[in-house]
Amino acid sequence: MKLLWDFDGTLFDTYPLYVRLMNQILEGRIDKKDLFQQMKVSFSHAFEYFQISKAEIEKLRELEEQLEMDAYQPFPFVKEVLNRSEVNVIVTHKERDIVEKVLDFHGMKSLFQEVIGKEDGYPRKPDRSAYSYLHNKYSLDGVVGDRDLDLIPGKELGLITIMFQGRSDVADVKIDSYHDFPYSIFK
Repeated sequence: MKLLWDFDGTLFDTYPLYVRLMNQILEGRIDKKDLFQQMKVSFSHAFEYFQISKAEIEKLRELEEQLEMDAYQPFPFVKEVLNRSEVNVIVTHKERDIVEKVLDFHGMKSLFQEVIGKEDGYPRKPDRSAYSYLHNKYSLDGVVGDRDLDLIPGKELGLITIMFQGRSDVADVKIDSYHDFPYSIFK
């Protein structure tokens, strides 16, 4: 089994962390539940939706850089899935160095063959350019993400798509826990 992963909300439970940081920056002006729902679409969508200023976005980046690595927590049982997979790669809108630091802190960096981040210059998901590059290099079998925009490029490439803790019209399989990972569909 060879898998392409999203990072935020898929490998690591980061949305509560970012909602807390945004709530701090916005001094509670926006309901946390609304923040979460819009951030789940995408961070850039939430920034536009709530008319977050460039200064506020910069403040979020500053706070993110100050976070201790233990603020990022992997989802339960995800390491077991990663260990059973022959190849794991990541495509994220986040900066690659942050992702690699988090993975390294949690002893997970060696479980990934490649990380494509924001600075690599690929168009944002759901564009499939980064996915195509990784699929051509590693002959991937599936994609795991928490939003349709994570899965759409995989679906276009004919990969098995797994929605983690979200609603989806494009996913082949939906799971709420990695304890229930559908290994059998990859045989």
